[in-house]
Order: sequence, then C-alpha cells, then structure tokens
Amino acid sequence: MKARTAWRYLGRPIVAAWLVVSILFLLTRAVSNNTSFIQATLEADSRLQLAEREQLTQQLLHRSGLDRPLFYVSFHPITGWQWQGIHNQYHAWASRLLHADLGLSYRSQNPVSELLVEALRYTLPLTVLAALLSLGLGLGVATGLHLTSPPRRTAVLTALQALQAAPLFLIATGLLLLFANPDFLDWFPSFGLGTEEETTAWWQLPGRQLYYLALPVFSLVLVSTPPLIIQLDGALQQELQQLYVVTARAKGASQRQVIWRHALRNAFLPTLTLLSELLPNLVAGAVVVEVLFALPGMGRLLAEAAATQDHPVLLGGVVLIVVTRVVAQLLADGAYRLADPRIRL
Repeated sequence: MKARTAWRYLGRPIVAAWLVVSILFLLTRAVSNNTSFIQATLEADSRLQLAEREQLTQQLLHRSGLDRPLFYVSFHPITGWQWQGIHNQYHAWASRLLHADLGLSYRSQNPVSELLVEALRYTLPLTVLAALLSLGLGLGVATGLHLTSPPRRTAVLTALQALQAAPLFLIATGLLLLFANPDFLDWFPSFGLGTEEETTAWWQLPGRQLYYLALPVFSLVLVSTPPLIIQLDGALQQELQQLYVVTARAKGASQRQVIWRHALRNAFLPTLTLLSELLPNLVAGAVVVEVLFALPGMGRLLAEAAATQDHPVLLGGVVLIVVTRVVAQLLADGAYRLADPRIRL
C-alpha cells in the first residue's frame, strides 16, 4: 500500500513531467532544420568561403550532436522502420538531463543552467512578490465581501469576473498607458530596472527595485487574484450555510469570528488547487510581462531564444516551468493533509 501511495504521490507527476518535456524536445528537433540555421548564422560572416562554411557547419553539427538520428527508431520511405540504437539525440539529451545538465546554448555556448540562474535573479523577486500579494489580497477581499452589503458584494464580483476575462498583455499595456505615460500619469518607469550608471546606496536598492517592479507586479496580481477571490468567495458562501456555523452564531460569535475561526479553514480547501497553479502560472506570465516592460529575466531570455532558434535554452525554460508545476502540486497535496487530517492520499 505504501508503494502504491508513493507512486501516486511522486511517480505519476514525475512521469507526466518527463513525457511532456520529452514530447517538446522531439517536436522542436523534428520541425527545425538545424543545418539551415547554422548555415544562415555562418553566412553573416562574409570572410568565410563556401567550402569553409560547409566544413564548419558539419563540425558544429557534430559538436552539438545534431548529426545523430533523432530517436531510437526512425522511419524511411524505402527501408521502413529502423533501430538507431542509443547513439541518438534524445538519448544524449535525456542522459544529460538526468545529471542536471541542460546543455549549451547554441548562440552563446554558455551552459543553459547558468543562463537560467542569471535570469531567475530577476524573475524570482517578480513572481514571489506577485504570489504573496495575490494570496494576501485574495484572502482579504474574499473575506471582506461577506462583511459588506449584498449590492456592494455583487458589484465587486462582477468587476472581478470582467477582470478575469482580460488577457495579461492587455492589462499590462493598460497599466503602461495609464501610469507610465508622460501625457497622462507619469508615475512609474515604463521599462527596465534603471540604468547601471545610477549610483544608489545599498539601503536604497530595495526601494528602487520595488519602484521599477511596481507595474509588472501589479499586472500579474490583477490577473492571478480574481480567480482566487471568486473561488474562495463561493466556498465561503457554501460553508456559511453549514450547521456548525449556525451553532457558532447561536453561541454569540460575530460574522468576522465565524469566518476567520470556523468557515475559512474548510472553505480554503478547494482554493488550494488554484494555489498549486499560482506560482507556475506566474512564472509563465512573467515571460509576457518581462518582454513588455523590457526586464532582464526569463521572459527576455526565452524570447531571444525563440527568435534565434536556441532550442537548449527554450527546453531549459520549459523544464524549469514543468518542475515548478510538479513541485507546486506536491506542496498542494501536503497542504491538503495539513488543512484537513482526514484527507488520505
């Protein structure tokens, strides 16, 4: 029974994540022409002759392992299916991945892991701050809706549902036009994290960082908070009709005490599913926000990798997002058991 529980708790998410990453690897390699990509890069150097380009192309393909078959088996119209053995691109990539080696960037020849770590220095503060603000704002607004009048609660929920339907790039663009526009309200910077030439004391760096991250963080919060509030509000609405709440009110508990001491813990259980998706969705949303606000981080790194067909960097970013999602699901399962010990995996 323990082995079966361990498989459901750890095995299934890991296998699912591996399948997703493997399919993306095979698709990106199958639909791209690496030879044409390398030749187009070499043609930018006019000093290379045609014969030298051909020779250098083969050397680069061999060094990157791109001259090998893609998978263990391949299909040819004449000979049919053929077994290629372990000397293929997928086996080499999977072996490196199991050793936490994401390979080298085609463009810069730097390790992908180093590029991702450097990008996460800017993406993590953005996403973690947005996640904390979304959680705090979601709890505060959802509980406050049951302490206000019904017409006001209905108006707030209607506005949240309209906000939930808006895409992230539209909300971020609207914030730029409203609060980073010299012709309207020039309150915040429109891009970047400030120039490197600016001399700032160490104790001023956190405030300066928050100033430049205000609009990007607010964009992510406006997208991620409405689902949390709507879900938690519906769960609270249902819990407030249960018999234990009637008993608490009969003992003289106020509406605020009923919500925070009794109903919120049970109502929070369905919301844990949304919380497990919060951080992965924020990491994915940071790609859009960082490109729009010209922030250094995962967004710019993946956008540049997509423009230059730098597949190792793209796959490294996908692996990071998938691992984040799996870890978030495991943490959500643990949080379920902490919130309600009756739950068994």
